[in-house]
Amino acid sequence: MVCIRCKMVVKQELRKLGLHFVVVNLGEVELMENITATQKQRFKSAIGRFGLELMDDKKSILIEKIKNVVVELVHYTDDSLKTNFSTHLSEKLEYDYTYLANLFSEVEGITIEHFVIIHKIERVKELLVYDELSLKEISYKLHYSSVAHLSNQFKKITGLTPSHFRKLKNYRRAGLVDLTSGAESEGDPDS
Repeated sequence: MVCIRCKMVVKQELRKLGLHFVVVNLGEVELMENITATQKQRFKSAIGRFGLELMDDKKSILIEKIKNVVVELVHYTDDSLKTNFSTHLSEKLEYDYTYLANLFSEVEGITIEHFVIIHKIERVKELLVYDELSLKEISYKLHYSSVAHLSNQFKKITGLTPSHFRKLKNYRRAGLVDLTSGAESEGDPDS
C-alpha cells in the first residue's frame, strides 16, 4: 500500500469481513483477532480487485516496508531527517542497513538510494506541475544541497532540465486551451 486511498480500501474490506483492526499503515495491517484461512482468501481476493496484493513472504514484506518508508518520507513528510537516511531506515525497520540494502538490491534490481532518487524526482515533477514553488523552494523542500544538485539528478533521471520540464507542462496546457477554444468556435455558428 503506497497511498491513503489504498489504506481506505483495506479498512473497508476488513470491515466487510467482520475483522477488527488495530492499525492499518502503509504496507501492514494489525488485526485484533486471528484470521481464518477462508477470511484470508476472501480478503486477498477482495483487495486484488483494487490492484493490491497480500504478502506472506517475510522478505517481500520487508521490501514493501522499505518502499513505504521512502514513499512516506518523500511524498508525505516535509520535515528533514535528524539523521541520515540509512540510519533512519535502520531504526524504523529495526534491521541493519547493509542487510536492508543488499536485500532490496537483490530483489528489486536497483539500490535503495536510486529508489529514493526516483521518488524524489517524481515529487519534483509533481511540484513543478503545481507551479506554486520556485526551483529553489522545491530544492529546499526536498532537502537537496543546492538547486544545481536537484537539476543534475532531474536531468539524469528524466533527460530534461526542470525548467524545460516546466515549459513542456505549460506548452501542453496551452495546447489544451487552444484545442478547447478551437472546438468552441467551430461549433458556434455565430463565430
